[in-house]
Amino acid sequence: MFARHFIDSLDFAHKGQELRGTAPVSEMTRLQDMLAAPDGEVGYVLRGLMGKDGKPLLELSLTGNCQLRCQRCLQGMPYAINTVSLLMPVPENELESSSMEGGELDEADGIDRIPADAHLDVLGLVEDEILLGLPLSPRHESGACAAAAESVPAGKQNPFAVLRELKNK
Repeated sequence: MFARHFIDSLDFAHKGQELRGTAPVSEMTRLQDMLAAPDGEVGYVLRGLMGKDGKPLLELSLTGNCQLRCQRCLQGMPYAINTVSLLMPVPENELESSSMEGGELDEADGIDRIPADAHLDVLGLVEDEILLGLPLSPRHESGACAAAAESVPAGKQNPFAVLRELKNK
């Protein structure tokens, strides 16, 4: 069984703490709909730090792999996870006012605001960042998809290729 970690996000950042671990992809329930198989694991490093302006930040680094479902052939395709995110835990009352005042600044500085939480689920945070980084419609590279190879019987030409040839004449 995977041991879940919970942190106080503001305290973690203020103290400059660090948490390292690995999480099996099979434990990430919201991710399962996108996967062809629950195989793989994700390594994470969560660091607390203080920004230049003295505000608390969380830096989350993720590395690993999973098997996404190709939207063309519905078969598995390997997907490498390699991302670094900067997150700013903000008290709930400040989160609403900061998004109304400086929405343009929020996008420009590359730091995502998240609600400060005294009981932040680290696995939930890891899963959120993976979900945000996934392609909207994962597909094998052109020509590598099983659906393209199986859709045209051997010896027959793809009807769309025939149309392309007619169009180019």
